[in-house]
This record gives sequence, structure tokens and C-alpha cells, in this order.
Amino acid sequence: MIPGMMSIITAMLGSAYGSLHDVRTANLIRRGLVLFTVGAFLALVLNLLQIQRNVTLFPEEVMTTLLSSAWWIPPCCGTGAAVIGLLYPCLDSHLGEPHKFKREWASVMRCIAVFVGINHASAKLDFANNVQLSLTLAALSLGLWWTFDRSRSGFGLGITTAFLATVITQLLVYNGVYQYTSPDFLYVRSWLPCIFFSGGVTVGNIGRQLAMCELIGEKQQKKQ
Repeated sequence: MIPGMMSIITAMLGSAYGSLHDVRTANLIRRGLVLFTVGAFLALVLNLLQIQRNVTLFPEEVMTTLLSSAWWIPPCCGTGAAVIGLLYPCLDSHLGEPHKFKREWASVMRCIAVFVGINHASAKLDFANNVQLSLTLAALSLGLWWTFDRSRSGFGLGITTAFLATVITQLLVYNGVYQYTSPDFLYVRSWLPCIFFSGGVTVGNIGRQLAMCELIGEKQQKKQ
């Protein structure tokens, strides 16, 4: 009798665990797709802005492709956004620092607006030299992190994102995939890491908000 009951309980627990695992996997995939879409869309819009202001230059054969831009940029940025957005809540959980600062969609939308504004400033504002522009964008990027994040994990991942993305961009420019007008930091512009940093923080906030919404949904299902 007891062994039979134990086997039934074990089967029920296994089934519940399997269902929970399937739900979390589906949520993870769904979250990744949302982040990919957001990242690809932002990359497309902001890249077209840079091209319009002649900040980045593509070869003529590249400019004849879809939407007058390199087709591979939105998918690459979308993939990066998915990875960064999924890493942020995982790192918060690993460090034992549940992020509760300004956790609402209104704050996330303001963060996106500020990021777009920083990118727009990099293309449109005219400074006496690139050093002044870089310092201004660095201050704005740190202000974005302080206003909408303030976490160690967010700052660390933002710095890591800026470093890796800048190195990758340097390699692409070095190999002639595209180029920057008036490069002042090896092959690129010195303010580029600031854009990548603020972009990483922005995508991270989106990922955190999506993860929090899923967590709230799971808690509500358990109560029911």
C-alpha cells in the first residue's frame, strides 16, 4: 500500500516538475523573441538615423540592400539584445539582488526614450571636438543607468556590453564592412562605447521587466 502511494506521489511530483519546466522554457523562449524583436527594431531605426547624418558609411553595394542598410545589423543586434536581456535577471538572481528599483513599464518606456535621445544626440549635436561629445554622452549614459537601474549587475553588464560591442565593431570596420566618418578612437568614434553601454542598460531593463511579469503570472497561477 505504502509503496504504491509513494510511486503515485513521485509520479505526480515528476509531472508537476515537468509541467513547470515546460512553462518556464516556453516563457524563456517567448521573452527571448520579444527581446530579439525590440533589439532588431531599435537597431534598424537608430542605424538609419546614423546613416542619414553621415556618421556611418556603407559601400554602395551594401546601400542597395533592404531599407538602405546592411541586412545583418538588425538580426545581430536582436540576438545581442536577447542575450543581454536574458542575462540581466539571471545575474540579479545569482547575486541575490532582486531588482526592485522603478519596476514598471512606464519607467522602461522612459528609459527607451532616453536611450533613443542619446543616440540621436550622437548623430545630430555639433560640438567643438569629439572629446566634448564623448564626455557629454558618457555623462548622459551614466545618468541613464543611475536614473533607471542603479544596480551593480546592470553597471557591470553595461560595461561588458560596451567593451565587447566596441571590439566587434572595430573588427568589422578594420575588415572594411563599413566605416565611420572622422574616426578618433582607432577605427571608430570615441563615443561609441557610451551608446553600447546605455543600450545594454536599456535592453537589460526590458528583460528584467519581462521576467518580473512572468514571475507575477506564475504566482497568480499558484494562488488559483
